[in-house]
Amino acid sequence: MLALAAAETDTDVIAEIAADVEDVEAELETLQFQLSFSGPYDDRSAVLAIHAGAGGTESQDWAEMLQRMYLRWATQRAFAVNVIDVMPGDEAGIKSTTIEIAGPLAYGWLRGERGVHRLVRLSPFDAAHARHTSFALVEVMPEVESEAEVAIDEADLRVDTFRAGGHGGQNVQKNATAVRVTHLPTGIVTVCQNERSLRRNKESALRVLEARLLEREVERLEQERALLKGEHVEAGWGNQIRSYVLHPYKMVKDLRSDYAGSDPVKVLDGDLDPLLQAYLQWQLGTDGEA
Repeated sequence: MLALAAAETDTDVIAEIAADVEDVEAELETLQFQLSFSGPYDDRSAVLAIHAGAGGTESQDWAEMLQRMYLRWATQRAFAVNVIDVMPGDEAGIKSTTIEIAGPLAYGWLRGERGVHRLVRLSPFDAAHARHTSFALVEVMPEVESEAEVAIDEADLRVDTFRAGGHGGQNVQKNATAVRVTHLPTGIVTVCQNERSLRRNKESALRVLEARLLEREVERLEQERALLKGEHVEAGWGNQIRSYVLHPYKMVKDLRSDYAGSDPVKVLDGDLDPLLQAYLQWQLGTDGEA
């Protein structure tokens, strides 16, 4: 009996130790993932812009699909969303859009989305229903929190007003409430026409300009860091990060983290977290390399 009781006690102790080890491992994984948000701007809101690539209606429709994907993801995470500007496509979709996504860690979650997104599908706009490949560029910028971070001289700005196009009420359509701000030293142009007030459109355009200027500094620091590590640096349209394949098979694959999934439709419906987490973990691993 004593031997049996001792054996049962040993089994209980082993089970408790195993449970403690699992708890510690889970806590370590959580702490390690939190390190993914240790960047200087990761805790901030984000400004996200999408630009359709060459290809007319196909790429413009793809840009609108991406806009829907990010809006659904942000809504599911209870982020506040403000569509600052949308340029409609010629026949369908959009040529470009700029969106504010406000909430803690919004930029930290989304910063890895910057780059070119590729779609392969049977075209809904082709009478022959042929397979098409479309591209869109996504930009992600951190929100500026103080004037000290980005110094803008009013003398460096050209502000133009014009009548808003696309959907809108009478005030939007008849009055020159839309604003285009050009930063003369850099050539950066920001536009806002979704608000009914000229003042509010100008404020939104200036916020986007500040975010773009801050992102230029972030990119410069990243390029310097990459060059020190001996990495090839390629920005803009040369930087393809992800493929979404709807035909002849279904797959979504991130070309950096090597994450691959078989349900791109679910991703396009806003289920982005697995891809975002895979990227953050991949980046954390590359940052830790000697």
